[in-house]
Amino acid sequence: MKAQKKILSSMANKSTVQRFIDDTTSEILDELYRVSKEYTGNKGAAQKVIKNLIKIAVKIGVLFRNNCFSDEELKLAQEFKKKLHTGAMTAISFYEVDFTFDKTVMSDNLTECKDLLLKLVNSHLTSKSHDRISHVFNHYSDPQLLTKLYDPNGPFRPNLTKICKGLDKLVEDGTI
Repeated sequence: MKAQKKILSSMANKSTVQRFIDDTTSEILDELYRVSKEYTGNKGAAQKVIKNLIKIAVKIGVLFRNNCFSDEELKLAQEFKKKLHTGAMTAISFYEVDFTFDKTVMSDNLTECKDLLLKLVNSHLTSKSHDRISHVFNHYSDPQLLTKLYDPNGPFRPNLTKICKGLDKLVEDGTI
């Protein structure tokens, strides 16, 4: 299992992963990358956030497929999935109804997702992986980033449109 995690995480870059994921998820990742790159003004920082996101998803997938989670941890995973679903629905709602966006609600939801995920993988992943989880969630729960992203007249509106349409499709399909 360690070998699987190591090999798969070394292949965790956008171009490799796009061969294994659906078009909708791929488009969401692309838009998240574009938002991060524009917001930070740093291509390398944006690439690192996406790479960390992919690595974490791959490692959790390996743990899940190898039945490494206890019953209690599986309950945490279900709770995380519910929280993620709620977050997606909230994100879509804030997008569809202008001027309803509340940065505290979005930021708090993402922080709660981060905390649940850290509890879930606490005994399974290294502190470096925990740092990756924190890096990704802290980046996307930044209230300033969220405020710019949800500005109806802001430069990120086309990105948000694609992200929310993708999230809506994933919610409809039952993926999240």
